[in-house]
Amino acid sequence: MHAQQNPSRGRRPADSEAKDAYLAMVERIEASDARGTTEQEELRDISAELTRWLAERRLLDASGERLSPPERALRHVVAEHRRRLRETVEGLSRDARALDDVLSLLAAPRPGPRDTVETEFFTDRARTRQRLEELDALSREEFLAMRNAFPDARVLDASLVRDLEMAASGIRMRVLTSQQALRSPAPARYLHALIDAGVEVRVAATVPLHMNIMDRTVVVIGVGAGPRGEGGDVILHSTPVAQCFAQVFLHAWDLARPHTERTTGTGSAGPGCAGPELSVLEREVLTLLATGAKDDAIARRLGCSDRTLRRLMRQIMGRLGTSSRFEAGVTAVRLGLVD
Repeated sequence: MHAQQNPSRGRRPADSEAKDAYLAMVERIEASDARGTTEQEELRDISAELTRWLAERRLLDASGERLSPPERALRHVVAEHRRRLRETVEGLSRDARALDDVLSLLAAPRPGPRDTVETEFFTDRARTRQRLEELDALSREEFLAMRNAFPDARVLDASLVRDLEMAASGIRMRVLTSQQALRSPAPARYLHALIDAGVEVRVAATVPLHMNIMDRTVVVIGVGAGPRGEGGDVILHSTPVAQCFAQVFLHAWDLARPHTERTTGTGSAGPGCAGPELSVLEREVLTLLATGAKDDAIARRLGCSDRTLRRLMRQIMGRLGTSSRFEAGVTAVRLGLVD
């Protein structure tokens, strides 16, 4: 009856044509004395393409026999999108749980036909550190460290970035060290940086092992030099073994005292005073600040997250006794801490 007023058959209508056709049909139906009959006639005459366009926008009911007002169509569209969002959220939650389960299996021991312990052994300390980075990335809940010695300042600075990342991710970290290991300034600065990040640090008179325990499933133990000077690091993948070593750690931890003694030379530096001792990493941050580098560029250069960089900046400003990044840069230049 009204086919001449609807988009041509056999082609997909443009949005403007379809909208005009819909409004024209609504106007004719509302003006008719027999609305139900008129509506059926109108819908019987429209093309399949226009029918599809109306159905996609919920302007046509599921039966295809009645037009829907825009208000009702909007409610249907919103309800459908809400349902899809709920399904998407549920699907993402399932995927996240599956991902966590798979990640936990990566560091878990692989049982054989007997109760065996998967073991890795490294004599090259650089390879050990590379392997530890991989294992640290799998840590999810807890990291226990026992230190009877520390590497040089360069290695500590590199380790600090990764350790701060772990602390920022919500992993509970506890470090137990010996009083002897704190006699050098670099380990003291390293530990205070960890304390500032919320890591628990305690000091004992002696510490029996150099050891890491990750999520009580993996143990890394430094093996001392043998009679021929041989040594290395052994990694044990076994939850029962890790839990046994965790008991050793906790026993020593309970007997130790919190590490609260600050290193000398920190804090505010007045005119003519020597500046505070800064780590290689902190000096690099100050040098980049002095060149005008932005936070994102500095984070990329250091290979750390923005959150870790902000924590380092707060730490540096605390050491320099400043209250802003700009003031920290100026103070560092005045004290000759950067080139």
